[in-house]
Amino acid sequence: MAWDEEEEDTREYKVVINHEEQYSIWFADRENALGWKDEGFKGSKQECLDHIEEVWTDMRPLSLRKKMEEWEKQQESEEKQESD
Repeated sequence: MAWDEEEEDTREYKVVINHEEQYSIWFADRENALGWKDEGFKGSKQECLDHIEEVWTDMRPLSLRKKMEEWEKQQESEEKQESD
């Protein structure tokens, strides 16, 4: 069945999150795709998208955020050593 965008989408969705703390939405009545787990929020498609916009404030993957934090700490340490 083709989905007509003119029709109202009354399906329930859920917010899912992966190991990199990236968010997406999925049909609430379907099993999650591999690598994704329930985040805990359910609602209409728009409600789920609004929730993601509110909670996903840093779009960088978790691994990148961690690497950048390590780099910043290293830079601070080097700057402190230079000033001593």
